[in-house]
Amino acid sequence: MLTDFARDHAFTIAWFGLMALVWFGWGQEDPPTRWRWRLGVGSALGLVLLGVFGAAVGLRWSEGSALEGRYHWFGLLVLVELLAAGIGCAVLWRRERRRWTAWWVALVVALHFVPLAFLLDDWSLVVLGLVQFGTLLALLPRLRRDDATTSRLVGPVMGVTLLGFALVSVVVFLAKTGAPW
Repeated sequence: MLTDFARDHAFTIAWFGLMALVWFGWGQEDPPTRWRWRLGVGSALGLVLLGVFGAAVGLRWSEGSALEGRYHWFGLLVLVELLAAGIGCAVLWRRERRRWTAWWVALVVALHFVPLAFLLDDWSLVVLGLVQFGTLLALLPRLRRDDATTSRLVGPVMGVTLLGFALVSVVVFLAKTGAPW
């Protein structure tokens, strides 16, 4: 993350840790046996980042944020994201295409990073969103050939990209700000 706001930086690391845990967890819905321990390790690393940097957010809560004066836009972005994911999932369920739920939610998440980059004044989020978007599109042929739930591949892809971004952000945070506490 490339921001001047330590609180935003810490929050993003903690949030991406949580989301990595969630995506690795969703990937455990139907993984190949040899992937299970890796998904567990990814979830555990996400949990550690959540704990350490969640505490850092609490310690820095009174510091500034790029969202000052723009919280309403952030709320609107989250609302639109939730509606897009929810409506898409409902349509997939109704059309008996439930196995595509993870892919659809991941696509919405990847695309939401572009407007989020504007709100947080952090263009690195655009890079993350584009990497996720491109990877999700690249997975389509394989997912179409298989009848398995899309979470089998999408969960690890989203988990790895979020965890990787968070770990790079930790290095940047330590170099710019120092210890999280």
